[in-house]
Amino acid sequence: MKKYIIRLEKKEDYRETENLIRESFWNVYRPGCSEHYVMHVLRDDPAFIPELDFVMEQDGKLIGQNMFMETIISADDGRKIPVLTMGPIGIIPELKRQGYGKRLLDFCLEKAAAMGFGAVLFEGNILFYSHCGFDYARKFGIRYHDLPEGADDSFFLCKELIPGYLDGITGVYQTPRGYYVEDADVEAFDQQFPPKEKQKLPGQLFD
Repeated sequence: MKKYIIRLEKKEDYRETENLIRESFWNVYRPGCSEHYVMHVLRDDPAFIPELDFVMEQDGKLIGQNMFMETIISADDGRKIPVLTMGPIGIIPELKRQGYGKRLLDFCLEKAAAMGFGAVLFEGNILFYSHCGFDYARKFGIRYHDLPEGADDSFFLCKELIPGYLDGITGVYQTPRGYYVEDADVEAFDQQFPPKEKQKLPGQLFD
């Protein structure tokens, strides 16, 4: 693995970072992608945490990024439990599955823990994120909002940053509203980038 640095994102990085995310997610979960626009919107969201907005750089080029948002668990006992959610997180396609993503994520989680955050919940693939200490959120007694009982929740993952932070808590995780974007807005934003072909591929989650 070649040398790299991890640092906070700067305003002058924004377009390069958005293009990185676009390349990383293009045709992965749907034809095209929306993650680069989601990131663009989230930076102006009150829940965005600039101190946890990181990029990974190698030879003067951005090769990865991750960002975090504050949210809550609506506990069954009426409490609001502060937690983090994460993403989009991406590595440029040519460097995926080479360990960069884990290095970036481990670094970010260490920084989040140092800031005193207790847990991270988000949507991801357990096959990758288990290597960074994530487990199914259901094992912590946390449910995904709007998901019918008995529905597949294997995408919903959790990691405690403070051991025992979620002990005795059951409740519903709330996705920050900034993650929900309109297709028309995504399409308009995407026009600012070089043309890419949208493809319907096996394994995509959305049309």
